[in-house]
Amino acid sequence: MIRDERIPAEELQRIDAALRENWPTGEAVDFDEAVEFHESLPSAKRFADVLESANRPLLQPRAGVPRLEDQIGLLEYLHSEGEADLLPTTIDSYTRDNEYGKAQEGLEAARESGEDTLNGFPAVNHGVDGCRELIEAVDAPIEVRHGTPDARLLAAITFAGGFQSFEGGPISYNIPYTKRHNLATTIEHWQFVDRLAGAYTERGVRINREPFGPLTGTLVPPSIAIAVMVLEGLLAATQGVRSLTLGYGQVGNVVQDVAALRALRSLGEEYLPNEVCVTTVFHEWMGGFPPDEARANGVIGLGGMTAAIARPDKVITKSPQEFQGVPTKEANAAGLRTTRQIIDMALEQDIDIDGIDEEQDLIERETRCLLEAVLEHGDGDVARGTIRAFESGALDVPFAPSDSARGAVLPARDDDGRVRILEFGDLAMSDEVKEIHAARLAQRAETEGRQQSFRMVADDVDAISDGRLIGRPNGGDTRAD
Repeated sequence: MIRDERIPAEELQRIDAALRENWPTGEAVDFDEAVEFHESLPSAKRFADVLESANRPLLQPRAGVPRLEDQIGLLEYLHSEGEADLLPTTIDSYTRDNEYGKAQEGLEAARESGEDTLNGFPAVNHGVDGCRELIEAVDAPIEVRHGTPDARLLAAITFAGGFQSFEGGPISYNIPYTKRHNLATTIEHWQFVDRLAGAYTERGVRINREPFGPLTGTLVPPSIAIAVMVLEGLLAATQGVRSLTLGYGQVGNVVQDVAALRALRSLGEEYLPNEVCVTTVFHEWMGGFPPDEARANGVIGLGGMTAAIARPDKVITKSPQEFQGVPTKEANAAGLRTTRQIIDMALEQDIDIDGIDEEQDLIERETRCLLEAVLEHGDGDVARGTIRAFESGALDVPFAPSDSARGAVLPARDDDGRVRILEFGDLAMSDEVKEIHAARLAQRAETEGRQQSFRMVADDVDAISDGRLIGRPNGGDTRAD
């Protein structure tokens, strides 16, 4: 079974050479020459340095189109008109599935038609030179954002192409994203990605790594998300990663979200080695958005206010056109400016909300239960423990498509809209924690005059897109004045 051990240098080189044979652009990857290119970049394009030195939450959208000139234009627009601090390059779906031939067909069709025939930027097909042209053209740090279970070739090419931040991880880009990939295999694949990032770091080029915090993006209990972040951070640190941005997706209750972001930073700094610089990223609401743009702006505004109170290092923004799918560049920029306005106004205020400390304490207790269970399952080995914990159900993610997860955990909101656990399955939680969740969900059921059931879960999944937070019967608030 795979272990949490650093990949030896000769093995890293062997895997790298074999991977680069999978697509012609891989031939252009030269590690030493790539280090020289990174060293030539100005400080304003060095992702980890910019992120770690910020004195306010930095904003970053999502954005990716197939043609290089269009991607450059899109990022320049989001930087100038949206005032984005950090920029993304979102990768297309074919590349995420390692179908580079189909991505090439889509890219050629886009070049011929001028239409966006892919839903992202096929970085492997553009190759090292294309990536460098993008990096050189835009005056801001750029991150690779994708969703790829096997991102090894993508990492090799984009790192060589000048990208200094890379999203994803073996759990967060497996369990929520795919059914067919074995967890042990994805851990092995991401050990290569992290070891390659570590090799650059050892040469003075710090590659920032960002596990995907929202997971399935649907009512994920904070402790589950944080546990996965810490585990992926530990796996990355073993391979030499020294800049880690741990993520968390908004659930909509301000107290719980602020508490979760504070717990994320606290536990990340506690569990990860001292030589790792831990930063945090807050993803604005990842679930369904209201179709009405004015209401969608309300959701974005709540995310901005939450970020202003919690003060993560980075915020991934949304647009008022989320309901429609891929937003226009204008809408994407508007989402950035909405978030920035709210954060900048709220940062000038000392906002204190009752209940945050208590909720943070609960989240940290829950997260420790999960992390201790993983370590016990692996006899101290994080890789083995993660695999075994998912197999046993001691670690689980709600609504996950992966065969590597039980999917037995069911969340629902309590009377205040905080995400609790209705069905634990075999999740490794203490009896005390289970009693707290049961009591708070029972209180909601009493308020609404109904039994605790899956109907509550289903109602909560659709609530925000319907203009509410809690899936109350008939859309009403049944609490007494």
